[in-house]
Amino acid sequence: MAIDTTSPVPDSLDTPRLSTRDKLVLFVLCAAQFMVALDFSVLNVALPVLGADLGMSQSALQWAVTAFALPSGGFLLLFGRIGDLYGRRKLFLVGLAVFGAASLLATFAWDPASFLAGRALQGLGAAAIVPTGMSLLTTTFPEGPARDRALGISGTLLSLGFTVGMVAGGTLTDAFGWRSTMGLLSLFALIVLPLAPGLLPESRTPDRPRLDVPGAITVTGGLLSLIYALSTAADHGFARTDVLITLVAGVLLLAAFVTIESRTEAPLVSLPMLRRRTVAWGNIGGLVTFSMMSTVVFVLTLYLQEVLHLSAFETGLVFGVQGVLSAVAGTYAPRVIGRFGPRRTLVGSLVGQGTLIAALLGLGTGSWSVWLATAAVSLASMCHLGAIISYGITVTSGVPDEEQGLATGLVTSTQQVGITVGIPLLGVLATTSDDLLSGVHTVLALDTVIVLAAAVLVAAGLRVRSGPVEAEPLGAR
Repeated sequence: MAIDTTSPVPDSLDTPRLSTRDKLVLFVLCAAQFMVALDFSVLNVALPVLGADLGMSQSALQWAVTAFALPSGGFLLLFGRIGDLYGRRKLFLVGLAVFGAASLLATFAWDPASFLAGRALQGLGAAAIVPTGMSLLTTTFPEGPARDRALGISGTLLSLGFTVGMVAGGTLTDAFGWRSTMGLLSLFALIVLPLAPGLLPESRTPDRPRLDVPGAITVTGGLLSLIYALSTAADHGFARTDVLITLVAGVLLLAAFVTIESRTEAPLVSLPMLRRRTVAWGNIGGLVTFSMMSTVVFVLTLYLQEVLHLSAFETGLVFGVQGVLSAVAGTYAPRVIGRFGPRRTLVGSLVGQGTLIAALLGLGTGSWSVWLATAAVSLASMCHLGAIISYGITVTSGVPDEEQGLATGLVTSTQQVGITVGIPLLGVLATTSDDLLSGVHTVLALDTVIVLAAAVLVAAGLRVRSGPVEAEPLGAR
């Protein structure tokens, strides 16, 4: 199947009509994704208050984030495959129930142990919700304009959820205390869970090959080790013994996973799928756009508060503008993809993101820098959102329905690892610099180089050529 992009896109293709039921299905799936995205950031500004209330030391506060990140990233591929084999709708509902109950536990936590248990269970629920929700979306909406539009809305809410979480977290904490941030997540789960059973169709692989247990153990252990190492390094550096041990263990386990998958009859991850150009290079583009944009948000937060001395509320307003423009970009991204194709859009979005990050190198100590920061990061986020949507379409297009859980598991694993890896690898250069402004400039310069280099490599890997737009087979290998 190919989209003919040599002529203008008709209105009916540009803005496909969705039935009322389709809209309700999309609402349920996107609300769940938004809820998980919100959880990534809503607690960040509440950590000092939370620590004082529960008696957690400064060094222990990182576990409020790590306890969620470990299971949410480590179990994504496994749960995506389990959903393929035994029912995506069923696992999605279980994930929602676990997430909602865990959010209530975190809301009413009475000590650090109960709070961290709630966070870990939230992460486990998220690991079930994200890949099954994405695969339900891609199997419910047929490949083409309808799926592009659905993925566009989903990608917009994913980006918006992360931004809204940063603003809402501070507002809720100031007004009602840190527990209200976890209570908000409970409310989302209570709204979505009753609607989901009657709306979502069951979806699974027709035949049920046995689950690849050795592959599941090695990939889950490898991802858990890698995420722990990177999350801990963000606060304590790479010199700690536990960071080095888990980093090496993660690499070895993932290498073992690749070996196992090449020899088993029913692999957890099909290596031929990983060798597809669209899957391999699409995920590389996704990894770079997520990791580098999360780094920019991190260092800009430091810059705005420590260099320009903005309050937490004023900093939230800067990122609020970013969120609004990202939402606007999400409404137009499917049209751009329909005109130029997902691969060209991915490459162009990476180029735009890298170029606008380079504009942030002009930041200084004057008040005018607030306007430069607001404009550049907001426009860069619009390009970032285009990259998110187009890489998701690139990776999942042409993949059979029975492997959609695996494909979307790879997409969401890329998102999680990307969000986790950028800050410890680059952000630490700003936090350890004697001159914060100089450190921020160093991070932004490296960020620019990495994004633009990735754009070149992805263009070559996906064989994106310059010149007139040609028809692009969505399922091309």
